[in-house]
Amino acid sequence: MTKADLVKNISSKLGIEKVDVQLTVESLMDEIISSLENGENVYLRGFGSFIVKKRAEKTARNIKKNTTIKIPAHNIPAFKPSKFFVKGVKDSLKIN
Repeated sequence: MTKADLVKNISSKLGIEKVDVQLTVESLMDEIISSLENGENVYLRGFGSFIVKKRAEKTARNIKKNTTIKIPAHNIPAFKPSKFFVKGVKDSLKIN
């Protein structure tokens, strides 16, 4: 599902103009990005958490040049789904 599909589905369910829904979805994403850039986690109860994870410094290899490089410690954004989210997906996609 793409952002356009999401906007279309929400618009049809709620009877709101697609332009308004698109602005709302983009505003939500902008706020989440802004919060994570400021080092603040975003918690959406019943959905999940957008968090900033710290990656430790590590040594990697460049196979083509046969050299070792150091990758410095850095932060990355991550999403951790809620227990209800995970349970819903597991239950609806059971493998028989």
